[in-house]
Amino acid sequence: MVNWKSKQLGDFLWFGNAILVVVLINLIASNYFFRIDLTEENRYLIKDKTKEILENLDDDVHVEVYLEGDMNAGFKRFQKAILETLREFEVYSDRKVHYALVNPSAAVGKKAQSEFMAELARRGIQPTNVIDTKDGQRKEKIIFPGVIVYFGGAETGITLLKGNKAASPDEEINQSIEGIEFELVSAIERLSKTERKRIGLVVGHDELDSLDVASFNNELLQSFDVFKVNLSESKKLSEYSALVIAKPTKPFSPTEKYHLDQYIMGGGKVMFLIDRLEASMENASRPEYLALPYDLNLDDQFFRYGVRINPDLVQDQSAAFYPVVTGQVNGKSKFQLMNWPFFPLVNRYAEHPVTRNLDATILRFANTIDTVKAAGIRKTPLLWTTPATRKLTAPVPVNVNDLRKYDPKDFNQGSMMVGCLLEGKFTSLYKNRFLPEGMSKQTHIDDGKHTRLIVIADGDIARNEINPRSNQPQALGFDPFTNYTFANKDLLMNAMMWLTEEDGLIQTRSKQVMIRPLDREKIAADKFTWQLINLGLPVLLIVGYGLLRAYWRKKRYASF
Repeated sequence: MVNWKSKQLGDFLWFGNAILVVVLINLIASNYFFRIDLTEENRYLIKDKTKEILENLDDDVHVEVYLEGDMNAGFKRFQKAILETLREFEVYSDRKVHYALVNPSAAVGKKAQSEFMAELARRGIQPTNVIDTKDGQRKEKIIFPGVIVYFGGAETGITLLKGNKAASPDEEINQSIEGIEFELVSAIERLSKTERKRIGLVVGHDELDSLDVASFNNELLQSFDVFKVNLSESKKLSEYSALVIAKPTKPFSPTEKYHLDQYIMGGGKVMFLIDRLEASMENASRPEYLALPYDLNLDDQFFRYGVRINPDLVQDQSAAFYPVVTGQVNGKSKFQLMNWPFFPLVNRYAEHPVTRNLDATILRFANTIDTVKAAGIRKTPLLWTTPATRKLTAPVPVNVNDLRKYDPKDFNQGSMMVGCLLEGKFTSLYKNRFLPEGMSKQTHIDDGKHTRLIVIADGDIARNEINPRSNQPQALGFDPFTNYTFANKDLLMNAMMWLTEEDGLIQTRSKQVMIRPLDREKIAADKFTWQLINLGLPVLLIVGYGLLRAYWRKKRYASF
């Protein structure tokens, strides 16, 4: 016979009911997926576009993380952030994303290690040299802060350390952490998507072509289908998601201008990379050389859309180096690298997903940009020079021998805009005007659809250097005199994503992870107080607990 009043039975029933409730809660919760990010800046929150891509994967994704081995605290934090992001990817992809840590230094033997590291560099993961001081000893290590993503038989390597090199090491790593989601999901989308958007490279005006734009063209081909486009043929323009006009040097005909205008009125996007003056290093050694304006026949069109590219050249004290002959040694010319003010290094950007956390960008013979009134158009200044800048109005003498004559006091005209974003509903250049000969008013559009334009007053921003020995194109942004690669490629590819995707992956670049450093002055002032609390308080609590327990025992058992 069961004794229902038994305490032992009651405890058993309570335990059984508790297990049943836990099981029921888990069964119900399994049908409703949710995750909560309690951090102030939502550092673990995955963007909706990222979730959409991960949820629609039709095959497994494998990611090999090569940031492994003996690292300092900053890179360990970076590694932790990569793994946390991949864990979120694994959850949202229904376990289709798999990842593993690989130590490049684990190969047996120095030869095997060197071959393995060279293979990683060939596949797009650039090594980073880290100098760390531990126990008074200076240690130099090579690490590979990147991953290789595999999907459907294809692969791509990406370097994740992409912060601003002018920032402190901790800030650079923090900026790279903010970009992890964008870099990873961009690689996954690039490998997994079957339908690619079409990009048109405008030709017919002696634009950058062939080897000069090979690096930029190859980068575009990673994500888009790229074709050469002639503006005189308007029938196929609507097929392109965006057009790129890279350093034209000959004028646009009235028919070409009209077709370009109507493409924009129909919602087409355009990236204008324009040189207003003819200037080149091939002629910079000529004493009488002057940079004169190009006649592109586009000034009135830019003015109608809301910007003006000025016929001048920017000189900036923060500039790239160029070798200059400074004398003779044993009959041979002696060269010295000097700042060439006509090659400004841009490191001041708008707070915008296109330029967020970018390293410096190198420009060559850039012009200034002014904004003008254009109803309904939002203008975002994108690129600025440093305050130590001046501009020279055409005709501009360009001579490398003038490097010895520049006075820093002359660079006092403040920051100048050299790049701008435009978005809104543009008005046609031909509104209330006669159309070019042969154009029909029946299909003409006066007030356009909402669209976006990018105007950068430097066509050479998309030009890569050519290796003189192999005659092969080098990486976009690579400076052969310093062996440094600037962020030209990242800037242009981010800009193209912004143009072609209204609410796409580019928005993931807006993620922000705050650094909360300790206040060193406050630590020094309050150091003794906190030491006293940390050391004395636990002892006082234990002594107080002992006294209270002794008093309680004495009071309870004294009556016996």
